[in-house]
Amino acid sequence: MKKAQVPPAPSKPQASTSLTASVAIQIRAAILDGTYPPGMRLRLDELRQTYDVSLSPLREALTRLAAEDLVQITDQRGYQVTPVSAENLREVTVLRTQLEITALKESLKRGDEAWEDALVATYHRLHRLEDGGQRPEGWEKAHRAFHLALVSACDMPLLLRFCGSLHDLSDRYRRLFLTRHAPDANVPGEHQALFEAAIARDEARAAEILTRHLGRTGQNVMMVLTQAA
Repeated sequence: MKKAQVPPAPSKPQASTSLTASVAIQIRAAILDGTYPPGMRLRLDELRQTYDVSLSPLREALTRLAAEDLVQITDQRGYQVTPVSAENLREVTVLRTQLEITALKESLKRGDEAWEDALVATYHRLHRLEDGGQRPEGWEKAHRAFHLALVSACDMPLLLRFCGSLHDLSDRYRRLFLTRHAPDANVPGEHQALFEAAIARDEARAAEILTRHLGRTGQNVMMVLTQAA
């Protein structure tokens, strides 16, 4: 006599996964915009109330952010926003420059007409927000979209993921500079030059502009870190 087949256990709904992702996105944004400053202790009870979630998805979200080096897991299962340091800034700047240059060169080789259209659209959106030297609401999002559009055609998903993470880490430092100084007046011109070199498929010129662009951002933030030390 055949044994009755036990039906497979139903898969867990994706609601918890989506909730974890949503909480991680919200906490990431709060870290990047300085709402949760470097070194701040992240208290689970307060976060539960703020994001209206239970401990399980909250801990999973914080673990994801720890993998991105935005959060550190401390003793006794505590959490804090990853502190900033001159050494970490140097590492982030060097790695971001090296990886984005690699991705940029590959993107210029492989980019098709759809890539050009996307690049044109993201640049003009950014240019409108930079016109006049101000940085209105929406600039940060447009700035990230432009930089990622530049490298989006490299056809290397792992490299793109690293570039995205390093961009976020670099942005956290850049916003420290903006808490004490006006935006760098050279940035809009460099974005335009970078866009024009990319559209022209001039790898050497685009790589040189991007290297200078990221390097000066690192120097600006280093100045703030040195003054605060």
